[in-house]
Amino acid sequence: MWPGPYGDFGSRKYLIASLNQSLIRMQLDYVDIFYSHRPDPDTPLEETMGALTYSIESGKALYTGISSYDAERTQQSAELLKSSNTPCLIHQPKYSMFERWVEDGLLDVLEKNGIGCIAFSPLAQGLLTNKYMKGIPEGSRATKLTGFLKANEVTAERIEKVKKLNDIALNRNQSLAQMAIAWLLKDERITSVLIGASSVEQLEDNLKALKNTNFQIDELDVIEAILRD
Repeated sequence: MWPGPYGDFGSRKYLIASLNQSLIRMQLDYVDIFYSHRPDPDTPLEETMGALTYSIESGKALYTGISSYDAERTQQSAELLKSSNTPCLIHQPKYSMFERWVEDGLLDVLEKNGIGCIAFSPLAQGLLTNKYMKGIPEGSRATKLTGFLKANEVTAERIEKVKKLNDIALNRNQSLAQMAIAWLLKDERITSVLIGASSVEQLEDNLKALKNTNFQIDELDVIEAILRD
């Protein structure tokens, strides 16, 4: 939000000040959900969760959420918020076929505590689409200096996996993007996914993933073998 030690991460000063400024910019009295978007290694968890509780008690948010917290910190956060009668509604982790850290305990913690899960970057910044199967196209995310997908991440090994996954998707009468989204939604612990559509057509195409979120066991085995290879 601004330079200095309190202009980022999870201090009480930063969270409350950024919420106030956001409400002014959006011309709103409150938001439905106020997130702690990432854990702060230099701020006690009690302070961060206390700031989220304040957002509820002050009427500036209806619910709270956290994002990118590992399983242990998520459990600690849930306990702290519960002790303050603060509803933690959702966790927003990065999760896709290529980014699976949430499976190492986080999903179990969310289920145990009744916290929803909204996965972001379900298409791995576009890798899990047909965009990069013939290389890096001009003007794509991987060609830009800013952003989360770098050109050196679009490797021959990754592209080979994408092509194999695309073959499975075609057999399911889906695009690769649709299958990648459906693969996440097959788990009942996944509440929803966040898609970054750049056009109405892309949004409509992604929504068609909902037409088939069922996978045969052999399909899942083949997909797992490709991803683990």
